[in-house]
Amino acid sequence: MATKIPKIVPAQPIPPAESDGTVVLERRTQRTKPPQMYQVVMLNDDYTPMEFVVMVLQEFFSKDLETSTRIMLKIHLEGKAVCGVYSRDVAATKVDQVLDAAAKSGHPLKCFCEPVA
Repeated sequence: MATKIPKIVPAQPIPPAESDGTVVLERRTQRTKPPQMYQVVMLNDDYTPMEFVVMVLQEFFSKDLETSTRIMLKIHLEGKAVCGVYSRDVAATKVDQVLDAAAKSGHPLKCFCEPVA
């Protein structure tokens, strides 16, 4: 496994009056960026029942009935809607769950994830 070689920070000597011959190195903290977030987007079609979309939103996205209905109506009226924002792996898993449930039920429901801008 390849790793980055850490940068060596030059030692800053202690003033001679306090020095006992040792050198103290200053440690600098590294800041990591938060992970890129992805939004799960569900698309409208003319064949998937609204009740199935509401059930998928409740089951896989942990939405309550009112929120699920609101998202379903947005999908129906605007053509697509964001169902949730997650890390890449979680978003991909949710997309797979939705597509699998739709295929097992015989519905052409489409769902995908994209990076949050």
